[in-house]
Amino acid sequence: MEARALPGVLAWWSPNPRGILPLDRLRVTRSMKQSARRYEIRTDTSFVDVMRACADPSREDGWITDPFVEAYTRLHELGWAHSVEVFDREGLAGGLYGVRVNGLFAGESMFHARRDASKVALMALVQLMREAGMTLLDVQWRTDHLESLGAVEVSRNRYLTLLAGALAG
Repeated sequence: MEARALPGVLAWWSPNPRGILPLDRLRVTRSMKQSARRYEIRTDTSFVDVMRACADPSREDGWITDPFVEAYTRLHELGWAHSVEVFDREGLAGGLYGVRVNGLFAGESMFHARRDASKVALMALVQLMREAGMTLLDVQWRTDHLESLGAVEVSRNRYLTLLAGALAG
């Protein structure tokens, strides 16, 4: 059965199995390390710009609508939603955004305009999470791309156990 969002309804997805990226399993290639040297990392300086870049209108089944951007911008203003931005000389090269609650970062979307920029944002996020003592990076689904970076699937029961630990911490 295919899930469909109803017009005007903001859906919440709870896939089973769920994709997570264990912080100790991020695969960082030599190419990613070299790319990271070219970029400047910032956090929470261009939140709306990152969301808009993630909302590529050419993407089939795009889900980042104007009301969604407005809702997440309010979450950002309240200190719950955050972005990691990657800049080069030309400007915003890539980034990601999501919601943080205690030890959980629930990643929503990422984009790149230049090579490896979204991967560099992910590297920075994982480092920031480690430094803050966070434990759970929720990526919702394990896509081929995220799997290549170390994402795995866990059952809903396992996810809920990891989530409880992250929220308590």
